[in-house]
Parts: sequence; structure tokens; C-alpha cells
Amino acid sequence: MDPGSGNNKTAVAEFILLGLVQSEKLQSVVFVLFLFAYLVTVGGNLSILTATLVEPKLHTPMYFFLGNLSALDVGCITVTVPAMLGHILSHKHTISYEACLTQLFFFHLLAGMDCFLLTAMAYDRFLAICRPLTYSTRMNQAVQWMLVAVSWACAFTNALTHTIALTTLNFCGPNEVNHFYCDLPQLFQLSCSSTQLNELLLFAACFIMAGVAMVLIITSYIHVAAVVLQIHSVEGKKKAFSTCGSHLTVVCLFYGTGIFNYVRLGSVEASDKDKGVGVFNTVINPMLNPLIYSLRNPDVQGALWRVLVGRESLT
Repeated sequence: MDPGSGNNKTAVAEFILLGLVQSEKLQSVVFVLFLFAYLVTVGGNLSILTATLVEPKLHTPMYFFLGNLSALDVGCITVTVPAMLGHILSHKHTISYEACLTQLFFFHLLAGMDCFLLTAMAYDRFLAICRPLTYSTRMNQAVQWMLVAVSWACAFTNALTHTIALTTLNFCGPNEVNHFYCDLPQLFQLSCSSTQLNELLLFAACFIMAGVAMVLIITSYIHVAAVVLQIHSVEGKKKAFSTCGSHLTVVCLFYGTGIFNYVRLGSVEASDKDKGVGVFNTVINPMLNPLIYSLRNPDVQGALWRVLVGRESLT
């Protein structure tokens, strides 16, 4: 098969995911740890999602976005971890070309949605603290749903663009992906055709999505900080910094690992580091988010307690 022909042709029908470790004993340890992390992540995020739905006290824009973020975290870890656990159990580490593209599409769809949703949450905090008198009208239910819908549309466009662009590449072998899920930087390394346009597209998407989002988030919090510092009440400052601090922690974790992985475009020499970043992106971040948002938030703690023990909500 001629990889340089005009038509898109690929000799690779499936890829081999090398996973995190090669040792059989270590794979058993990885299986237990990741299964535990998956159950904790799904349980924690679904608990927060349930609390935001059933607790009237949490029927506010901030918790509406938090509930959406929890749903995204469940989806993000479900796209990658169950498949990896299945590979360890079956000792079969192959994934079909089509399944690989599907996994890549949904991973970038959910990760892109995460990016836009975190920006919407920063905008919500800006309005709540800096424009309190007009907050209820500027962040009504219609605006909330519009922000979520636009975020989904942008994330879908980004994921579909990268997936279609990847189908233009030829894969003639080798077919070993040095990762535990399919992602763009690792697949670029295996292509026997030029990936220059794909890499430029990925860099441009990262620059637009991450760059613009970070500028908006930073700008929002500069205004928030200026207003909070003028608050004379210590309790008022503490409450404002508490809600904003949780969001900023999640933003730093998300963008820090994402920029490290995609702006570098994953060199062959750094593949093992890419696996570590992948664990943060798909496992650690979704698992930490419920803890970050609940540990310092008495409203969420109270709602979670009432949900777990089955008591009626206290309005």
C-alpha cells in the first residue's frame, strides 16, 4: 500500500494500547487503583449532581454550572478508564481504528466542554460579585442554558474537526500507542504521512480555546479581586474567596495539565510523562473536583449530607 497516494489509505485496522505499565504484577495494582478511583469519581460527582438537583438551596446559577461540571467529569473518566480496565482483565490491548477515533472524539468533546464551562463559571462569579444588582437578570435561566448550549456547540465543532482531520492521515505501521487511551499527540507519532497541518490545527485550537478562555477567566478574577478587597466584612471576604478559590484551583489543574500535553504535541521522548499527564486529565482532576467544591462549601456539604442520609431538605 502506497502511503503517499492521493487517497487516504491506511493499513492499520487496529492499534495496540501499551497502557501505563508492562509488568503483570504492576498491572494488577493499576487495575485496583484505577477501579477504586473510577468508583470514587463517579460516586462523588453523581452525589454533587444529585444534590444540586434535589436541594432547592442549590438552585442557583453557580450550582447549575457545578452540576454540569460533575456530569462532564463522570463522562470524561468513563470514556477512558473502563476500556483500560477491560484491557487489563482480558489481556487484550488492541483497539480498532474506528473505536480509537470514537474514543478520541468523545474525549475531546468532553474536555472542550470542560474548558468552556469553566469560563462560564468565571463569568458567573464576576456577575455575582461585581454586578450583584443586575445578577438575576444577566444570569437568568435562559442565559444559563444558552451558555451551556453554546459551549456544547463549540466543543462538538472542535472535537469533530480534529477527528475528521485525523482520518486524512495514513497509518501504515507500527501501531503501538504508548498510552492507555487514544489521543492526538500519540497518534501523530504513528502516522506515515505528514502531520504538520494536523499539528498546526491542534496548536491553533489550543491557542484559541485555552488562550481566550484563560484571558477571560483572568480578567474576570482581576475585577472580582478588586471588588472583594474593598469589602470591609471579614466574613464577606472569606465567603467570596472560598467560592472563587475552589473554581481557581480546578482551573489551574485543568489548564496546567492540558497545556503541558497539547502545546508540546507529545514528543516520543516524553511519552512516559504524557501518560502521567493523561492520568491527571482523565482520573485525578475528575476525582478531585467534588472534593475541591465540597470541602470548603457548607451549602454543598449540607446538601450532600441530606441526600446521603435521606433527610428532607431544609429550606
